[in-house]
Amino acid sequence: MLEVNGAYADAMQPINPTVTWPNHTALITGVDASLHHVMANGLIAFPADGGAPEIKPWVPRDDLVHARTLYDAAAEKGMTTGQVDWVAIYGAKNVRWEFGERPSADSTIAKDLIAQKLVTEDEVVTFGDKSSPAWRDEIWTDAAIDILTRHTPNLLLLHLLETDTLQHEYGPLTPGAYAAYAYADHCVARVVDAARAGGLLDRITFILASDHGFGTITHQIRPNVALTERGLLKAQDGSYKGNVWFLAEGGEASLFIRDHSKRAALVLELKAYFKTVPGIAGAYSNEEAQKFGIPATGSTDQAPDLYLAAQPGYCFVAGTQGPIVSDLPSVRGNHGYLNTDPDMEALFIVSGAHIRQGVDLGSITNLRVAPTVAKILGVSLPAAMQEPLTGALQ
Repeated sequence: MLEVNGAYADAMQPINPTVTWPNHTALITGVDASLHHVMANGLIAFPADGGAPEIKPWVPRDDLVHARTLYDAAAEKGMTTGQVDWVAIYGAKNVRWEFGERPSADSTIAKDLIAQKLVTEDEVVTFGDKSSPAWRDEIWTDAAIDILTRHTPNLLLLHLLETDTLQHEYGPLTPGAYAAYAYADHCVARVVDAARAGGLLDRITFILASDHGFGTITHQIRPNVALTERGLLKAQDGSYKGNVWFLAEGGEASLFIRDHSKRAALVLELKAYFKTVPGIAGAYSNEEAQKFGIPATGSTDQAPDLYLAAQPGYCFVAGTQGPIVSDLPSVRGNHGYLNTDPDMEALFIVSGAHIRQGVDLGSITNLRVAPTVAKILGVSLPAAMQEPLTGALQ
């Protein structure tokens, strides 16, 4: 219904890496990872003892996102923002109403839901423990409806997760994936129906945007095994330690070399080696990867020294032992591949107030979403890398 009554893209290209948090951030900043510096589903941290890099999701927004956001721009104009299960947003001072991925039982929205008997206090406290993706999406939808109808923010960010969870487990275009798509439609319809019942429908612009697509995978690559074989990672106290590590993220793997004196030689050596490994689509130095929107060495410690891209059907995984390339025990799904892969294309639909009906926007990039929202709100994102979708606007 939203597509019929609004504008839509035939395909929307995400940014690299085609991972959730970098693309969520692009959707609300209009800049890619070269500027916002989000390269994983959290902040990449490097243990002092030489252990494997860790992804820390629960860090303050200001430590992670290095770009102006829509909610920052809105706050400057006296507008309010609500967020439900959005990412890279923890502790954001310009978000008024929230029910996050790890909600607080003390928050206004949690108290609203508890008072309405939609959730118990214990369920909020243990929200991510032993609960299904469908149930969490149901509660997140309840929270979005509560924020929309009771608090009426100028901007509301809602992230539904089950489509991602089930496609990772079963692969895209499978019965499990189609069930997740249908359930996401149900959740969106609930929000639209609540807006209609609350007399808000004619004031709202709805934007539906996925963060990335999905590819089917049948093989896995363990790039850190190559580092172990070269003596760059060594067993110590029951684990491996070293100053050179790959962080595997599905369709891509980022190499971090902590000993800068060895960086140039190791990049040349490992780049040449990984070009020969089955399933590798490309091995790129940092300078080469900057052409894909990857941050430059020296601009942030999140910038990789070598960037590996997998071929379709292959994915990078953690592990320091075993074969470098092996079959997966079952077909699964993943993302992270270069954004030129058609399987990584995302969904974009915009409908409602300020939007023309029946407009086919063709192929777009997700860098046009934030400037479009900024134009609708009348706020400024001067660093946005692309123009708003004026063809969709009345």
